[in-house]
Amino acid sequence: MVMKPMVKIFIYSLLSVAAVVWLLPVLWVVISALKTNSDLYSFPPKLWPQPITFEHFKEAFSKGDFGLYFMNSTIVTVSSTLLLLLINSMAGFALAKYRFRGSSIILIAFISTLMIPIEVIMIPIFKVLSALGLYNSLLAIIIPPAATPTGVFLMRQYLLSVPDELLEAARMDGAGEWKIYWSIILPIAKPILAVLAIFSFMWRWDDFVWPLIAISDPSKYTIQLALSNFIGEYNVDWGSLLAMSVITMLPVLIVFMVFQRYFVSGMITSGMKG
Repeated sequence: MVMKPMVKIFIYSLLSVAAVVWLLPVLWVVISALKTNSDLYSFPPKLWPQPITFEHFKEAFSKGDFGLYFMNSTIVTVSSTLLLLLINSMAGFALAKYRFRGSSIILIAFISTLMIPIEVIMIPIFKVLSALGLYNSLLAIIIPPAATPTGVFLMRQYLLSVPDELLEAARMDGAGEWKIYWSIILPIAKPILAVLAIFSFMWRWDDFVWPLIAISDPSKYTIQLALSNFIGEYNVDWGSLLAMSVITMLPVLIVFMVFQRYFVSGMITSGMKG
């Protein structure tokens, strides 16, 4: 069905307005981080900083080892994302392309865990990590989210669209299962891997509750825990807090811009076949 020009203009206008409304809080944070303290606390608030200053960004890096917290978050997020992509892609490949007894039960068990609130399993996970001696280490944040039911399900749904004949031809040419996985499955699955990479990066980068539980050493704090330390009982350094918030948004934005061309195709294809 061909969309009429007036309908298309209306839809695009509506989407543009929605995008502007969604971006306004983000733009206001960026603008406020560039204001001087006098402009920041002025009333009525100024729409544009006069003059523009980067003093708050300098203060953010000079206070509270912000660089260390940024590095901790980078290590945790990148490591956890790579581990998630590896484990979820292998599990999705097995559930999509191997026929074995109990595969449907395993898939249902994976999907059923989506109905369990994360708060319910936090205490058991904490006890397991403590028993393994991983408490108060970055591994305590990296390992638990390494496999997610959402990731396994999306990966399986995407790989169902891959023809079985392609894999059989590779086996006839002498390729082993690992060769098929590395040389065929992973290149074909780039779109859905990009989707999972974006989701995992956002989840791990923005995670606050689990690092708060698993980490007590300030030298191992992530950037979200560092942001919470800028909120005192009686005083809040809003300038540094806003500057840190702007810097915190940049990695997620960069990751999305890098993988955005795969994002839509991966989300659409992952639901094409059941």
